[in-house]
Amino acid sequence: MQIILYLSVALIAIAFFVLVIYLSKTLKSLQVTLTSVSDTLSGLEKQLDGVTTETTLLLQKTNALAEDIQQKSESLNSVVEAVKGVGTTVTKFNGTLKNITQSVDQQVEESKEKISQIVQWGNILLELKEKWQARRHPKQEVNVNERQRVRSH
Repeated sequence: MQIILYLSVALIAIAFFVLVIYLSKTLKSLQVTLTSVSDTLSGLEKQLDGVTTETTLLLQKTNALAEDIQQKSESLNSVVEAVKGVGTTVTKFNGTLKNITQSVDQQVEESKEKISQIVQWGNILLELKEKWQARRHPKQEVNVNERQRVRSH
C-alpha cells in the first residue's frame, strides 16, 4: 500500500511539475504580451501628448482668429454706419433739391403771366418810340427812301 501511496505522490508531483511548467510558459507569454501592451501604451501616451499640444495651439489660433474677426466686424460696422450716414445725407440733399426745383417751377409758373405782360408793354413802348421818332423826323425818312431808290437804279 505504501507503493500505491508513493506512486500517487509521485504522480501528483509529476502532475504539479507539468502544471508549473505550463503555468510558467503561460506567465512568460503573458509577460511578453503585457510588455508589448505597455510599450504600445507608452507610444500612445506620447502621441496623445503631441495631439494635446497641437490641439491647444490650434485652439489658441482659433481664439486669436475669432478676436481678429470680431475687431474687423466692429470696424466694418463703423464703415457701414458711415456709408448709411452718407446715404441719408444724399437722400436729404435730393429731397432739398426737389423742393427747390418745385419752388422755382412754381415761381416761374406764377411769374409767367407777369413776364408776358412786361414783354407786351415793352413791345408797345418800342412801337410808340418808333412812331414818335417817325413823326418828329419825317424828312429824314424821305431822304432815306430817296437814297434807296437812287441806289437801286
